Amino acid sequence: MPWKNWSSERLGLALAILAALGFSFKAIFVKLAYAVPQAVPVDSVTLLCLRMAFSVPVFAWVGWRASRHLAPLSGRDWLAIVALGLLGYYGASILDFIGLQYITASLERLILFTYPTLTILIGVLFMGKRASRRELGALLLSYAGIGLAFAHDLHVAGDTRAVLIGAGFVFGSAVSYAFYQAGSEPAIRRMGAARFTALAMLVSTGATLLHFVVSQPVGALVQPAPVYLHALGMALFSTVLPVFMTSAAIRRIGASKTALIGTLGPILTIFFGAWLLGEPLSAWQLGGAALVLAGVLLISKISIQTGLLRLMDKTLLLYKK
Repeated sequence: MPWKNWSSERLGLALAILAALGFSFKAIFVKLAYAVPQAVPVDSVTLLCLRMAFSVPVFAWVGWRASRHLAPLSGRDWLAIVALGLLGYYGASILDFIGLQYITASLERLILFTYPTLTILIGVLFMGKRASRRELGALLLSYAGIGLAFAHDLHVAGDTRAVLIGAGFVFGSAVSYAFYQAGSEPAIRRMGAARFTALAMLVSTGATLLHFVVSQPVGALVQPAPVYLHALGMALFSTVLPVFMTSAAIRRIGASKTALIGTLGPILTIFFGAWLLGEPLSAWQLGGAALVLAGVLLISKISIQTGLLRLMDKTLLLYKK
């Protein structure tokens, strides 16, 4: 396999990009599940419960495999696992799912992807790190692109109150995930990517199931087949695979670079939203896509000129279709 000869950094960059692809489709799965015709649409807690329930067998198996030959975890390690598990894939996910009931998948990505800025800021303020010029330059390019891509959506939003409510929940999700991203780097180095990720996800799953039990009737789990299929797709392609890819990327290239490469997510969601949800695809969004990709190429030390030419070719073909 060609990637067996890749450097650790190159492999980390590839894993971060693939994780961004998987995570970017999560909002599409959620919106498709919400749109399944039925008397009462599936609610955010039930949908998150299904996602985590489908994911938990994989995380339980990986956690057992990763831990069976290792030394027992310390009390400090367990505290980190519980805290980060509650912040990452429980707290961030439930806030995000609620927000998606009010705003579009595209706008959700804009707000949610403030978390790379927050991750870097947390590292600088609380973990003694410094942001390099390359990281700052990539950050500016990426967020200029995201702002350009979604400026039109914010300008023409019809229901301002709904947008504000949804935006508030999704920004809370971004803050929660930023703390998870920043805190996971030292935890992964101590415990290993697979072990930490599996155990943190089991904590998240337990919290999600408890939330469901205390807030929803058991009958809420009875849903049409398409809801189960969307939840299963979300569990596999937007949870299990990208979660492990993200942890492996963080171990190789660090949390800041992984977060910055994750800014590809909003651009991918724009295209998926236009293709599958009928959300508008404008010239503003394509221009924003070019800027975001430039930022990602800068942080990954790839030729910006070559990457932008490829992006222009692909986006022009998509726009013509």
